[in-house]
Amino acid sequence: MKKILEVLQYGDTDIRFNTDLDPAKDMNVIPDVISRVAFAMTTTLWGGNEQAVLAMIRALSIADLSVSVNRKEMIRYLDNASKLMARTMEEAKKEFEKKGGKMISFGPGVMPGSTKS
Repeated sequence: MKKILEVLQYGDTDIRFNTDLDPAKDMNVIPDVISRVAFAMTTTLWGGNEQAVLAMIRALSIADLSVSVNRKEMIRYLDNASKLMARTMEEAKKEFEKKGGKMISFGPGVMPGSTKS
């Protein structure tokens, strides 16, 4: 098991971050994490506490942008990178369905039904 990101709050102002991953040593770690996280977020692997997790991810992103040296450039970069990822995921889904697979995505907070078909 790898720790992608751990954020712990020990006091009102004592917030600590930790990860097992080192992008400086392995340039592929970031794209790999992005694709794995996106896959988990669009399947039943999501885990059930989506709303709280998404709120914290967004809080971290907002905090990061608020201290960014060039906020507009970072927002542009994130926008372009997320568009590319969305396009890639949509193409993969279409290819999977072409080969006879069936994919049903559940948005945050939506759990699959308990009946099996």
